[in-house]
Amino acid sequence: MKLIFSHPTGNANVRSAASGFMEANLLDAFHTAVASFPGSFLDRLGGFGPLSEIRRRRFDPALRTVTKMWPWHEVGRIAASRVGLTKLIEHERGVFCIDAVYQDLDRRVANSLQNTSSRGASMIYAYEDGAVASFRVAKRLGMRCLYDLPTGHWRAARRLLEKESERWPEWLSTMTGFKDSEAKLARKDEELHLADRIFVASQFTAKTLVEYPGIIAPVEVIPYGFPPTAAPKEYEALSGSRPLRLLFVGKLTQQKGVADLFAVVKALGRHVELTVVGHKPNNDCLALNKALTTCMWIPSLHHEGILKIMREHDILVFPSLFDGFGLVIAEAMSQGTPVIASDRSAGPELISHGHDGWIVEAGSTASLQEVVEEVLKHPELIAEIGQEAMRTANNRSWEVYKRELTAAVLKHFVSLDHKDMV
Repeated sequence: MKLIFSHPTGNANVRSAASGFMEANLLDAFHTAVASFPGSFLDRLGGFGPLSEIRRRRFDPALRTVTKMWPWHEVGRIAASRVGLTKLIEHERGVFCIDAVYQDLDRRVANSLQNTSSRGASMIYAYEDGAVASFRVAKRLGMRCLYDLPTGHWRAARRLLEKESERWPEWLSTMTGFKDSEAKLARKDEELHLADRIFVASQFTAKTLVEYPGIIAPVEVIPYGFPPTAAPKEYEALSGSRPLRLLFVGKLTQQKGVADLFAVVKALGRHVELTVVGHKPNNDCLALNKALTTCMWIPSLHHEGILKIMREHDILVFPSLFDGFGLVIAEAMSQGTPVIASDRSAGPELISHGHDGWIVEAGSTASLQEVVEEVLKHPELIAEIGQEAMRTANNRSWEVYKRELTAAVLKHFVSLDHKDMV
């Protein structure tokens, strides 16, 4: 009773899933692009500044014996992005673009499945954009395909975001999702078609799947976890001339609602101060370039730096128009920093409005501004709601996510064994 697990990069949910499968003795092999283990040669390399990205791929040492790395496309992507060789990472076309990284790993996993199947592996767990080749082979071998969809279905994204061309036409170039080719969208659909079970992290993502035109497998919602909570936060009183310190962390695209956020900050003037952490999708958006001159902009920060800057701000604002979860929501809450999140994210599942955060209508500048103005009128809410946010974070660690996901996969194994006996 074993599975193959595949993902090219190691974010928090992937690390937790891999560890959970390993602890449950489910994992036959973990395929990824770059994996660092404490004390390894790669990990030591990650101690040098230019190579610090490596340590973002640090995994549980117990995974070392089952991990298979295919690093060259990902190393090329990281290097090209660092030195500004944008042609090499151009959307879908660059030899080292993110699509090339996902597809290279997918093909290599597909090529390995015959051997792993003969060892007794009966399932494969893979993620959107990196599953179609391996799922095709898995089906021929009689293996079950478990599919993880981190964000909403592309048809729903197109429908919900198309109005942005009317609301904020000058920001449209930041929304690179509209550039996906028909071939890429067809691969996404085929992955859903081949899946025997679909895992998502929010009810919002699950709801978007109703726009898939065919019949799909059962969908299971398992929200991600919160990082370990920090020491109790000291809240600085909002008095005198000090502005309300707002923070945004994420890709600088209107899919994340940044145009609405900048509009609110402009309307409230000296009463608020905005810090933005995130990279630009391109340099083509004059509206974004101009807006960034009005705030503190930090293009990139390592994980610990992000948690630190969250603690230093009054509120994290996450006005996303389409997001499968929003890990920064959980990260800020774990630091005692209250969050304003949109209703098109995991916000409604993580936050009880007015108790441990606020939920606003996605794409509504007025809804966002109303909450910020409420905080300006009642600054005591920052500490009250921030403390409740930390209590909420304490109740759902990554260990909880790991247990729930592993239990769901084990349940699928049991149902498969029962079906075989029948």
